[in-house]
Amino acid sequence: MKKELTILIAGEAGQGMQTIGATLCRVFKDSGCFIFANQDYMSRVRGGNNFFQLRVAHTPSYTLRQKSDIIVALDKKSQDLHAGFIASGGIIIVDKEKFKITEDKQAFFNVPFYNLANTVGGSEIFINTVCCGVIAGLTGLAPDALSKVIKDAFIEKGEEIVKKNIACVKAGYDFAKANFKEERFYVKEGSAQSRLLMNGNEAIALGAIRAGCKFYSAYPMTPSTSIMDNVAHFSGKFNIVVEQAEDEIAAINMIIGASFAGARSMAATSGGGFALMVEGLSLAGMTETPIVVVCAQRPGPATGFPTRTEQSDLNFLIHAGHGEFARLIYAPGTIEEAFYLTIKAFNMAEKYQIPVLILTDQHLADSYRNIEQFDLDKIKVQRYIISKEESKQVSGYKRYQLTESGISPRAIPSWIDDTIYVDSDEHNEDGHITEEASVRVKMVEKRFCKKIAALVLEVEKPTAFNIETASTILLGFGSTYGAIKEAREVLGSDFGFIHLSQVWPFPAQELIQLLKDKKRIFTIENNAGAQLAGLLLRSTGIKASGSILRFDGRPFNLDYLVEEIGKYKDCSD
Repeated sequence: MKKELTILIAGEAGQGMQTIGATLCRVFKDSGCFIFANQDYMSRVRGGNNFFQLRVAHTPSYTLRQKSDIIVALDKKSQDLHAGFIASGGIIIVDKEKFKITEDKQAFFNVPFYNLANTVGGSEIFINTVCCGVIAGLTGLAPDALSKVIKDAFIEKGEEIVKKNIACVKAGYDFAKANFKEERFYVKEGSAQSRLLMNGNEAIALGAIRAGCKFYSAYPMTPSTSIMDNVAHFSGKFNIVVEQAEDEIAAINMIIGASFAGARSMAATSGGGFALMVEGLSLAGMTETPIVVVCAQRPGPATGFPTRTEQSDLNFLIHAGHGEFARLIYAPGTIEEAFYLTIKAFNMAEKYQIPVLILTDQHLADSYRNIEQFDLDKIKVQRYIISKEESKQVSGYKRYQLTESGISPRAIPSWIDDTIYVDSDEHNEDGHITEEASVRVKMVEKRFCKKIAALVLEVEKPTAFNIETASTILLGFGSTYGAIKEAREVLGSDFGFIHLSQVWPFPAQELIQLLKDKKRIFTIENNAGAQLAGLLLRSTGIKASGSILRFDGRPFNLDYLVEEIGKYKDCSD
């Protein structure tokens, strides 16, 4: 039995790769295996080439592999595209009759997907469930467990559809058992049944709900849209208002208004949508209104690769907005961090009355892992407002009262008797417009200098692995976490790894301490401009030895990264 198995299912958009992938994730998870899965899809409803890749192991996995043990090609193009990425001893499952393949390669396993789907289900649309059955037969999965997952997935479509899908699963399973006698792809059951199965966007949505988000507004934009979908799914249960705005300008202005009224508020978008939000971001900075905004990156500029991944908005988010105001930017690298940092984002936004940005990307947004259940006591939900009871005693309220910390007591309209004045122009302590130079200086110091100084003291410390003995340090932020973590383990004790889950304020002092006396430092980044290396240099004075960059719209994986690092391994400084 294999300790680890990678499966790739490829075909045209519309052939159900997502259904197959989600079903297999659930079944392997229920069998106790650790999984990591991601889908690669084109920006089209039909045609093209999409694939879903799933890594199954007996220990936690954080990234994908370059090659696959089992490749399922549901169309001829997929067989041609992915044949070069088959692992040693692996197979390509194809319908040779349908695709008129006459060559007889040892790696081919011929399965009549289309014939089975038409004969048993009555339509070619059932090839995805036939495929699930074939993979179950090849990997030793229990057919009853697969049938249960299939039933749960299709029950809303009626009993007849459920019966047809289960029959197609059985047909695929029986065919594999009868025609592939080997057990080399069998995966032993593990002990991870109780783990949660989710992707990054689901974790962000759940974190927002846990943090007490009561108003969510966004315009749909890949890859952020499923955050809104998940918040909307639970909106009735948790009394959340979800508004699909007409555009991103409206979305950010809506959450500013809702936050001013006292509701914890959030929006999510991608780089192009965030560009439209920038004026609103400055408004939140000037009015000191707490908001949380997710920027789920994809390759730009303009529309770029709408469904691919990249980390090229780092500098953009740090500098977005006209004028100077405090902000905080988190960059979660795991599903767990996506959940916990979203809760913290709401706390920090309200504590410092600032916009807090969560920088993620398509890879983290859409990647599935099974994880330990969340510790709901790890980060407490904290409110930083004048309570209703305290509001009764408030008199002579000044929204922008000057304080030693730069943070003014925040009252909620209608909770106090006094009128609350807020203005986007420069203003005095009362919130009234002013053009006094001395007031301007005090207000800039209040909302920018003092808050930044305080935020630096609350920086999310970098996560460090094997720093003491390593001669080479790999430095990354956000979704590169998994590939770098596993690559370091493969490369051995000469390599250390530092992951940044907060990129602004930049953890300069922490990195100076971690990187002192280290001559070889390489940043690992999904962008072309080595933005993290530049940020490191200007914030700490430390110059990276080099940067391993990937900007083809695809994420780093374990094998790709190890190979790229190997090119530098024997180079002198």
